[in-house]
Amino acid sequence: MTSARRALLSALVGSDGHLTAEDLAERVRRLQPDVHLSTVYRALDALEALGVVDHVHLGHGRAIYHLADSAHHHLACESCGQVVEVDPSVLAPLARKLSDDYGFSVRTRHFALVGLCSHCADGDSTVERAT
Repeated sequence: MTSARRALLSALVGSDGHLTAEDLAERVRRLQPDVHLSTVYRALDALEALGVVDHVHLGHGRAIYHLADSAHHHLACESCGQVVEVDPSVLAPLARKLSDDYGFSVRTRHFALVGLCSHCADGDSTVERAT
């Protein structure tokens, strides 16, 4: 394993949240100043292909990366940017329904569900509310 990949894994292990490739590159450069952003992207792609890293798209923003060791889904507030991790069991019934009714196998971990967190929704009358 290259020193850049080791530094990248160290940055991921030491993080307490979800990081963009740019965030990770900044952390990697603290240990390996000569590492370019393109190297970080290539390393992330390789680590994702090995199942070590996952990336998730949070609406229209950049993708975020995290270790693949704890499966979870994401809720992303499009107003304040808050990201909430959700246990896979929450979306499992929807995935089964889509498979049973449409023969469609959804990859629910690749994209976040985008909406408004409870704090932001309190001030927005256009939010769809569960009844």
